[in-house]
Amino acid sequence: MTTPASPAAGVAPKPLSGAPRPLAEIHDTALFDLDGVIYVGTRAVPRAPEMLARARQHGLRVAFVTNNSSRTPAAVADHLVQVGVPATVEEVVSSAQAAAGLVAERVPEGSRVLVVGGDGLVAALGERGLVPVYSAAQAPAAVIQGFHPDVGWRQLAEGAYALANDLPWIASNVDVTLPTDGGLAPGNGALVEVIRLATGKDPIVAGKPAPPLFHEAVARTHGKRPVVVGDRLDTDIQGAHASGMPSLVVLTGVTGLAELVAAPPNQRPTYLAHDLTGLFQPHPAPGVDGTSATCGGWKAELRSAPGGARVVLDGDGDPLDGARALLAAVWAQPDPASVDAAEALAFLAPMVASAGQV
Repeated sequence: MTTPASPAAGVAPKPLSGAPRPLAEIHDTALFDLDGVIYVGTRAVPRAPEMLARARQHGLRVAFVTNNSSRTPAAVADHLVQVGVPATVEEVVSSAQAAAGLVAERVPEGSRVLVVGGDGLVAALGERGLVPVYSAAQAPAAVIQGFHPDVGWRQLAEGAYALANDLPWIASNVDVTLPTDGGLAPGNGALVEVIRLATGKDPIVAGKPAPPLFHEAVARTHGKRPVVVGDRLDTDIQGAHASGMPSLVVLTGVTGLAELVAAPPNQRPTYLAHDLTGLFQPHPAPGVDGTSATCGGWKAELRSAPGGARVVLDGDGDPLDGARALLAAVWAQPDPASVDAAEALAFLAPMVASAGQV
């Protein structure tokens, strides 16, 4: 399979830069994270199916972008359908596909590629006309690695043997942990670390927060004005920054206001919304004046406190405007970590949560 060249990375818009019109009118493509944005486990996030249907009706190109390389796009699409979100195989873009694309840039079509992983990698290599093998003795031209629960010592050892020949090594992602029903388990990043320690080599990473997965998704959708939609700051939003793309963070997953306040510059989103309804709303930009910020009917002001400053938040109206003012006031400071936002967060967070349930 041939895809267009990856778009060159630009410069991501500044955080909370705002949008005078609904995002679905400004952007032609939305790159959606899955868990925490579209579904949580076996249930759709409230309003997600309706908003995705509306996005399609509006003509927005849709890509479901996942760091999970163990499942094929067909399996991911089936899961989306089961939770009530119509999806096609072509709309799913995985880190396995991005990783196979990076391999294809480095070795000729028809080359053998040693697989440390599962079906997702095998299917992605097949798309690119590459041949999966499982032994260094089969003279592979590259090594590709992704998570699969059955990866064990033998596969890891074959990867290390192959890399002794200075082959390209592509990792689908380096997520150290993987959420499971039993708790956090070792993810692909932990398995990558085993080979890295054994060989002293470092892989090229395809998945979030690295740009290749985002570029692969844009290339497959032929989008021109993409927006990344996610719930995780360290993968979705950081990846958008690295790829030079605007981002919308939704509060339906792992990120809340406290995490946003503490976010470093490369993890601060362009837009903020309760959920996917944020695609169909304008986004006001907060105004910043030194030690204060305003948005809508809200004002966040920094006042002196022992060891630094604290934020005083006052106003009414849309609680998300209060969040925008709070974030803008803190992020504008030279040392945001010295700002005590606990009082403002305790005041605002229940209102934001309540508004998100309407």
